[in-house]
Amino acid sequence: MNHSRSRAFTCLLVLFASLVFSPLLRADNKVLGEVELVGASKVENTSGVWVDGQYVGYLNELKGSKKLLLLPGDHEITVRQGGYLDFTQKVVVRAGEKQSIEVKMEKDTSVVLPRVTAEIKLEVKPNRAAVFVDGVFIGHVAEFEGIGKALLVAPGKRNIKITLPGYHTFETDVDVMANQKTVVKTEMVAGGPAEGTPLNK
Repeated sequence: MNHSRSRAFTCLLVLFASLVFSPLLRADNKVLGEVELVGASKVENTSGVWVDGQYVGYLNELKGSKKLLLLPGDHEITVRQGGYLDFTQKVVVRAGEKQSIEVKMEKDTSVVLPRVTAEIKLEVKPNRAAVFVDGVFIGHVAEFEGIGKALLVAPGKRNIKITLPGYHTFETDVDVMANQKTVVKTEMVAGGPAEGTPLNK
């Protein structure tokens, strides 16, 4: 009889604990909302993603430990790729909810590629970082690495900026000549807002 009473008392304690403490834990775990970006092709999946003006990475990597978790409220998501029109969508994020957005990039017909180009090889770590040429986003570092891959630009003086959350921005000017190769090499220095920091306006 005593054993039964003891067991019943233990069950009541467990039930009480689950009723009192679990909602607090669940609330804590569900403060943020998740936004999943879905791309149909390589163009979308290698495009850079900005949330409220802050670069967060390229589309295909924003999953798992890098999934896009945002504070509740209104946010603006912009997806960019060199030679394509920006894809912009406003979203309302709710705590504990997940929503998916299908991203479709459309070619920018106003972009004219230079007939004569210079080649810039990028050797940058981490290679997830976003690359800008003269203030225009053109892709992330990994797209321009390896044999047969390089950044093709018009000859002349070019400003190269490389940025990634959690690291100090790297910026340099290069003077490139037609049909010649220039190498930009750097290892980014940690600092700035940490990766995974919840975003809000």
